[in-house]
Order: sequence, then structure tokens, then C-alpha cells
Amino acid sequence: MAKVLIVEDDPILLKIYHKKFEIEGFQVETAIDGETGLTKIKTIMPNLVLMDIMLPKMNGIDAMEKAKADPQTANIPFLILTNLSTSSDAQEAMKKGAVGFLVKSAVTPAQVVAKVKEILKI
Repeated sequence: MAKVLIVEDDPILLKIYHKKFEIEGFQVETAIDGETGLTKIKTIMPNLVLMDIMLPKMNGIDAMEKAKADPQTANIPFLILTNLSTSSDAQEAMKKGAVGFLVKSAVTPAQVVAKVKEILKI
């Protein structure tokens, strides 16, 4: 069973994504800020991190960068899921190690799960 960490500060979206991934057979962990997300990345070693950019305490890009700089967590794929929709946001995220970039308002939870399955080759 693949383990996914969802780092999202919107409690409604977090609940929706948590439920959808559980229904699809994933083991799901969550965090509501970048610092907690980074700590959980190191302790639970997820197969993939679904990361928002605009987060309290530490933004998602910084958390991803710190995880990518740690040899223990460097190979964990990050899928950015955010409402920031400019190409510069996407380019920055991809340049710093993300495997994909999705705009929340443009995708359904089912599409997000499908993208995660594609990345993990499930």
C-alpha cells in the first residue's frame, strides 16, 4: 500500500483529499503547515508528498527544498497542489524538485489521485 503525505492548511480540502486517497487504497498522513510536513516526511518516509505552496510556518517550496537536500528524503517525489497558477510558480517548483504541479481549482480529487497513481506507477 502506497503511503501519501498531504500537506494542506485548508481543513475542508485536507479532509476531502484524505478521504479520496483512503478510498483509493492509500495509507494517508496529513500536515497543516510546512514545518510539520517536513518533520513527517522524515519520520514516515512517504512514497509521495502532495504539497501546497502557501502554508503557515514554512511554505511548501522551502519544505520541499529542505527535504530534497537531505539524502534520506531526497528521492521522495513531490506533487505541488496549489491555487498559485502562474507559470513562474510552476517553473520554480519544478526547478526545485517537484515532479508535477496542479492548480487546485482546475482539478478534481479524482484527477489528483490519478496523477499520483501515474507518478507512482500504480
